[in-house]
Amino acid sequence: MIRIEQVTKVFETKGGQVRALKNVSLHVPPGEICGIIGMSGAGKSTLLRCMALLEQPTEGTVAIDGVRCDRLNKHQRLQLQRRIGIVFQGYNLLAQRTIARNVALPLELARTPKKQIQEKVAQLLDTVGLLDKAEAYPAQLSGGQRQRVAIARALAAGPKVLLCDEPTSALDRLTTQAVLELLQRINREYGVTIVIITHEIGVVRAICSQVAVIDEGVFAESGATEQVFSAPQNQITRQLLGEGV
Repeated sequence: MIRIEQVTKVFETKGGQVRALKNVSLHVPPGEICGIIGMSGAGKSTLLRCMALLEQPTEGTVAIDGVRCDRLNKHQRLQLQRRIGIVFQGYNLLAQRTIARNVALPLELARTPKKQIQEKVAQLLDTVGLLDKAEAYPAQLSGGQRQRVAIARALAAGPKVLLCDEPTSALDRLTTQAVLELLQRINREYGVTIVIITHEIGVVRAICSQVAVIDEGVFAESGATEQVFSAPQNQITRQLLGEGV
């Protein structure tokens, strides 16, 4: 579903070039939940932006659902982006729109008929357990509820891939558990491939079938979560697991 091949991303700054990603490769099969974990500044968010087609790799290729992004024109790229849902760390909800209208936004932009929008929004809000909050505004919801709205909105266009950027970093333990259970259910019921960017080992342990540990723009190790965490081969993985520095 997602295939990253030898991707390098270089940013030009006043102080010179910054190599945020250095020849990284990763394959996430359809229907998997993959965690990408690392310290702050390791390159996680840059990698997510490349997968979301929000950044163009300096070198290498990103393919979504078998389609290589570097071979697309602008229109084709926009079409492919519709197959990708993104859940941002800060929710990114529009304060002036009701919950229902926030979820409806991607459908409105796609010029979906009004009746279909209403039906789809009701279905999604029911899925995330917020149908009774349809006419509320983001400020009236808790952090966990706002994250559920963000997930519903990300699913509105029927994506095949859901990219989650630190989806639980601002939530308490019980709310985190509820959001992770929701993501698992979405993965199971909708068949959506999910990638979670996080610095929290507990998130990866809870729901990710595979993990990639990123450090200073390279993958320190990757594979089945149980295998990587039970026998870590790299110092950064052991550090993240709390097994010493």
